[in-house]
Amino acid sequence: MELKTARLTLLIDPAKKTAFEALCAQQDKTPSQVVRQLIRDYLAAHGVSYVPSGQPPAAPAAKRPRTKR
Repeated sequence: MELKTARLTLLIDPAKKTAFEALCAQQDKTPSQVVRQLIRDYLAAHGVSYVPSGQPPAAPAAKRPRTKR
């Protein structure tokens, strides 16, 4: 669960907004929940990784000792 939030403001056609809100309500989800899921899916589809707020950063990978060749 992410702890911090940031605001994302976007402009959308009023009819599209109304249809989106109605569909979200039919699915018992808030528009914010759906948009957050869309963003997570979009990032994953493009191989973008991130650390959600409130989560400790991943430990760096252990370095392997160099060997002479």
